[in-house]
Amino acid sequence: MKALRLLVFESALVLLLLASFVMASGAYAADAPRFQLATFSVDVTIPLNHRCMGVLPTKSKKIVDPLYAHGFVLLGGEKPIVQCAVDWCEIRNGAYDQWRDALAQAAGTTRERVLVSSLHQHDAPVTDAGAAQLLTSVGLTGELYDEAFHDEAVERIATALRNSLEDAQPVTHFGTGQARVKDVASNRRVVYPDGRVSFGRGSRSGGNEFYSGTAEGLIDPFLKTISLWNGDKPLVALHSYATHPMSYYGRGEVTSDFVGLARERRQRDDFSVKQIYVSGCSGDVTAGKYNNGTHETRLILVDRMYKAMVAAWENTKRVPLEQVHFRNTTFELDYHPSPRLTTEALTASLQDEEQTVEKRILAAMSLSSRQRVAARQPIDLPVVDFGPAQIVLFPGEAFVGYQLMAQQMRPDSFVFSIGYGECWPGYIPTKSAFDDNFGDSWLWVAPGSEAKMRTALEQVLLAK
Repeated sequence: MKALRLLVFESALVLLLLASFVMASGAYAADAPRFQLATFSVDVTIPLNHRCMGVLPTKSKKIVDPLYAHGFVLLGGEKPIVQCAVDWCEIRNGAYDQWRDALAQAAGTTRERVLVSSLHQHDAPVTDAGAAQLLTSVGLTGELYDEAFHDEAVERIATALRNSLEDAQPVTHFGTGQARVKDVASNRRVVYPDGRVSFGRGSRSGGNEFYSGTAEGLIDPFLKTISLWNGDKPLVALHSYATHPMSYYGRGEVTSDFVGLARERRQRDDFSVKQIYVSGCSGDVTAGKYNNGTHETRLILVDRMYKAMVAAWENTKRVPLEQVHFRNTTFELDYHPSPRLTTEALTASLQDEEQTVEKRILAAMSLSSRQRVAARQPIDLPVVDFGPAQIVLFPGEAFVGYQLMAQQMRPDSFVFSIGYGECWPGYIPTKSAFDDNFGDSWLWVAPGSEAKMRTALEQVLLAK
């Protein structure tokens, strides 16, 4: 009998200890941060004698400042989410697939969850695997970009991402802030006194009295910042503003230009907080009203962007990070119906040795995009949803109207727009811009694009 009582007592004690362990473990699990963050950076400066902007006749002669790929991996959701901002002009078609596939494999996630975007500086490269193959077929290997350098850069970034996961830090909060940017952005669209509409206010138009004196036009005046925190310790600040990031270009001087220089200045304020900048939807927005193309003005633009980053940070509101949902939809854009963009016309231009190399490169890029459309490979439109805030990645040179459209769809939320994702479409004008007869050699999509973009936005932004 005594032995039985001892057995019962010992069993009860074991159960009590087990229950205590389970409760302690549960409390620990409840207190443990669900999300983690890893950050990475890689120098992706092109070599000398490399083509810039795809078609600029003067190749790289001097490195004014380095080009970088900055990014982070957010862990703890269904699958990792990667954000990567690259100081390049554009990443298009097969090259864009290559970037996303390599980073997805390194992060252990899927292609659509990799948000790669270019900042769109013009003294930087354009990469397009399909165009490169077409150029090789006519004896112009390496004229668009150095494929060996490109492949090696992608490999280095994937390795840096993979290594960064070992140092992932807990994320408990996220922050949102914004600030008005003073005297940087202006819309390309201007109306002359006689009623003519022009989209001629380019990046260096400030020396023209009419362009500098005309109103800013349609812009998004706010720089937005999303930040991720471990308690009261900030880990990363992601900034977005909608403007073309060029002060001057085409001289063979490789640079991240005024947005990259502002980012690097902000980074020097506190190296413990990773600073990342992305360009918003800015196909029709430049610094043209406020920029005359001088080096002195570049420094002024750097200062204005830097001050906006600081102000957005000072205005940041921090809340607990309770959810990270990912949504994606796919859609297709029709190819532009211009007679100069038929397969026959583009092939003739590509093969014509009397044409300049730059015109043949543009034909190859155009053909690569046409092949993409013919293959029915859709465009991804991903959204990272934090609850009170959403990050949306747009393709190509989407006009600022799309960024404003996204904000209008969710007036209750902080909608953070990134432009220059998959860049094969080139410019993506709104309906009103098409109605104003917007045209450019960098335009590969047809009228009707706005309706398709709006439907895709509604699917990812308004989903419950």
